[in-house]
This record gives sequence, structure tokens and C-alpha cells, in this order.
Amino acid sequence: MNEDKKKIAPLRLLVIKLRSYFFTGILITAPVVITFWIVVTLVKVFDSLVTPLIPYKFNPNVYLPYEIPGIGLIALVTFLVIIGFVTANFFGRWILKKTELILQNIPLIKVFYKTIKQILETVLKNNSTAFRKVVLVEYPRKDVWVIGFTTGETGGEVKTKIRSKLINVFVPTTPNPTSGFLLFVPEKQLKYLNIRVDDAIKTVVSAGIVTAKSQPLK
Repeated sequence: MNEDKKKIAPLRLLVIKLRSYFFTGILITAPVVITFWIVVTLVKVFDSLVTPLIPYKFNPNVYLPYEIPGIGLIALVTFLVIIGFVTANFFGRWILKKTELILQNIPLIKVFYKTIKQILETVLKNNSTAFRKVVLVEYPRKDVWVIGFTTGETGGEVKTKIRSKLINVFVPTTPNPTSGFLLFVPEKQLKYLNIRVDDAIKTVVSAGIVTAKSQPLK
């Protein structure tokens, strides 16, 4: 009986080591493979959407025996840079104003245009406070907390009705942080965290598996 136990012990140790090596291999290769897959997928998406819009004589894929991966992404970035350069001068701004005037007079389209433009201007401007701070919010009941991101101070009709300082807080969902819901929270009820936004997003996406540590904020 003792001899059987002695034979099983090394086998069990081998199984434990093999399992450890297996999970170590996943831990090392999975991030690389997933990252590579995401990049390749995005490049293919941009190529499929943008490449057909490139004029025939300017499309290098027409002259080469093989397609250049990423040509759609390169064309899109180049196009956006040119648009930014053109609209930076007086003539470009005049064209932009005329285009906006047309869009704002089209029913339904003007609603989407104004909303998207306002969101992008708020988020992208240099002094924007949107998504700059991470907070804890007591939700959906007392002693239960969720991670949220401040998007600015509440204004407009909501502020007029409440008559107290409220903060707009976006609470993301797991595992997709691009979806979520908006809360208007009194500032005194928020707990500000000394963690970076990207670290907080990792915590949300991983369902708490990745823990964000306190770091000096820039």
C-alpha cells in the first residue's frame, strides 16, 4: 500500500507541474494573441470600409500583385489630417459653416449631428474634465459601490430643478465598458479614487480580476 502511494506522489507532482506550465503558457501567449487579433481585425475593417472609396488611379492595390494590409487605415488617417489642415484656414472654416448650416436644416439628421458634435467637442478639447476622474458611487443601494467616471458638472434643467451641485457620473457595465448608464450624483456623495482611468477600465472589463492600484495622477 505504501509503495502504491509512493508511485502516485511523483505522478501527482508531475500533473501539478504540467498544469502550472499550461496556465503559465496561457498567461504569456493569450495577451499577445488577443492583441494581435484585435489589431488585425481593426485593420481589416478599415481596409474593407475605406479602400473601396480610394480613387482607382490612387489605389496601390490596383498596380501591385498583392494587397497592402492597412492601406485603408493609412488613407483614413491621411484624409483626416488633410481635412484638419483645410478647415484650419478661413476658406475651410467657411465651407464647414455652410455644411453645418445644411445639416442643421435636415430633420432627424440635425439631432444626431448636434449630439455627436457636442460629445466629441466636450471629450476631445484639451481642458475637458470628461472621463478624467474615477469615483465610487453607492449604487444601487446603501453599502454597495460601483466604479464610475465623472463627465462634468450637471447643468441645464436638471440643475434648476434640484438646486444643488450635482456631478454627471457615467457607470460602465461589465465586460463592455462602452455601455452603461448616467447618474446625477451630489458631489459630497462621491468618493474620488487615486487611480488612472485606463486602470479603472481594466478592473471593469475583467469583472474585478484585475485590481487597480493607487497611483499619482497627472
